[in-house]
Amino acid sequence: MPVKQFFGLLAAGNMVGEVTNIVSIFMDSGPFEWSIIIILLVFSILSWGIIIGKLRALKVARQQTGIFLNVFRKSNKFSEVNSVCNKLRKSPLVGLFLAAYSELNYQLRIGSKRRAKDDFDPEDSKLPTTIQSMEGISRALARAAAIEVNRLERSLNFLATTAAVCPFIGLLGTVIGIIDAFRDIGVAGQASLATVAPGISAALVATAVGLFAAIPAVIGYNFLLNKIKVISSQMDDFSLEFISITERNFT
Repeated sequence: MPVKQFFGLLAAGNMVGEVTNIVSIFMDSGPFEWSIIIILLVFSILSWGIIIGKLRALKVARQQTGIFLNVFRKSNKFSEVNSVCNKLRKSPLVGLFLAAYSELNYQLRIGSKRRAKDDFDPEDSKLPTTIQSMEGISRALARAAAIEVNRLERSLNFLATTAAVCPFIGLLGTVIGIIDAFRDIGVAGQASLATVAPGISAALVATAVGLFAAIPAVIGYNFLLNKIKVISSQMDDFSLEFISITERNFT
């Protein structure tokens, strides 16, 4: 028999043995430990769903943000930028632009009405070029930025909760399992390794599953939060850029 084939069969046999041991340990778990494991698995599945969904959403947001910034910086009029916003709704910068653009148009309309009232020249009042308050534009951008950040951070609290709670839930299952194991030892009246080991190993499964659920949640939470901070920085830069353009053209 070739050496590679021999070691392949040996490795396969070891793998089968490991899987059998893990299955037997799970089967030794009691009803309470099984309920804890099921709860932890639900946390894990939901966490992975959130992580995958957020990664996809942030990827789309990043792509559309690049397209939007390219259009914004090449256009000569805000109306041209507004015409492409419906196609780039996933970009948080679109939310900021629409809020500021709406506030800008509102102030220009108010200025138009005041000029028509004061100057009695409706033809001239159709083309106002000044806004009433830059603070209003800044507040509109700040409100929109808060809304967009909250939208991006939605469901991240669940990841933080999973990372914080799951190890303790697993530890609870382990403690209860160890209590049951020692009770069984007391009933059996003997404390040999063969009697103690199965119960203890089954009890430790809950802690292992708790860590299995918590570790990806911690990594995913920190990774996604860092991505959102980068997008938040882009929103701050865009707000300053929009304010600068507005000041140059409408004050």
